[in-house]
Amino acid sequence: MGSYSILIGLSLAVILSYLFDLIARATKVPSVLMLLLSGIALRQAADYFEFTFVTPKVILEIFGIIGLIMIVLEGALDLKITREKFPLIRRSFLAAVLMLVVQSLAIALILHFWLHVNFQSCLVNAIPLAVISSAIAIPSVAGLTGEKQEFIIYESTFSDILGIMLFNFALQSNFGEGMSLATFGLDIISVALVAIVSTAALIFLLDRIRLHVKFFLILAFLILLYSVAKNLHLSSLVLVLVFGLAVNNAEQFMLGPLQRWFNPARLTEELHQLRSITAESAFLIRTFFFLLFGFSITVSKLMSPQLLLQGVIIVVALTAIRYFYLRFIAKTDLIPELFIAPKGLITVLLFYSIPQQHLIGEVSENILFLVILLTGVLMMVGLLMSREEPEIGEY
Repeated sequence: MGSYSILIGLSLAVILSYLFDLIARATKVPSVLMLLLSGIALRQAADYFEFTFVTPKVILEIFGIIGLIMIVLEGALDLKITREKFPLIRRSFLAAVLMLVVQSLAIALILHFWLHVNFQSCLVNAIPLAVISSAIAIPSVAGLTGEKQEFIIYESTFSDILGIMLFNFALQSNFGEGMSLATFGLDIISVALVAIVSTAALIFLLDRIRLHVKFFLILAFLILLYSVAKNLHLSSLVLVLVFGLAVNNAEQFMLGPLQRWFNPARLTEELHQLRSITAESAFLIRTFFFLLFGFSITVSKLMSPQLLLQGVIIVVALTAIRYFYLRFIAKTDLIPELFIAPKGLITVLLFYSIPQQHLIGEVSENILFLVILLTGVLMMVGLLMSREEPEIGEY
């Protein structure tokens, strides 16, 4: 394939993704679903014309990691922290924790009794299926307003972060022992300290650099810190969330002596351009990631009755647990919150991170795709059923 053919294909992919976003706003059909289905259609066309293109997992991983960073940063840059928001943050954090843990355990038990595999491996495979994808949820709720939108942004971001921490915890060889819990607690403390120091350094750079080309430099440093923290087995997504919240709420944090080093007013001026670049980058990365992931799926394997049954059982279990929490514990609205718990980018990334000894043959990329597809359809149903008014009251 020639260079110009590749450029034509890449350009058409971006244009198509933009059109999907316009269609999504009008129809409530998530653009991610359309990208996935387009990737499958491209795979079918490639097979028909006997065109071979193997999508390396490392390419998907790189796109996924950068996309996750950009999307969480984009969401954080839209969130304001005030005293009035603390109850909402607390409720969304509690929802993310409880549902992640209970859903992970439920799916692990289903896999354990169905496939007769050791429980630790089942839990490692279950956690990616329980994490809510902020990469899909955040862009999809752009049409909602008020606390409904903010709750889903906070919940999905917390779910991503906590999902990575729980995944790392489940991978430990001394899983279930006291030392494992101590290590998990140390991870939380360590990542909090790293987040504070690195955020201060990044904001200092953002405030002091006067070059025209500086935002991608900041993003490069952010990706560097994320990757280094990840290699140290820290929950590095916290760095992204803290940086975005600190920049968007500079006036709340830069008080007293800190104003000698940081200028909140100047940071506010830079915020608009940072938001724009982050949103454009997130859109671009998301486009190629989901197209490539759809292209990597083999349709014939999706037609397996056992695979379909497993996918449906997992999604039913996830939805039933979410219904129970929202209805009887949180005592909140069910529309659209019940339906907006999509799986996606973070699910794929965590699945690709499963060590060889914990891989379960019956749990494959095809089950991931099926769960992503079914939860995406449920989210579409929820968005179609939702009303923008009246705004939600209490959770």
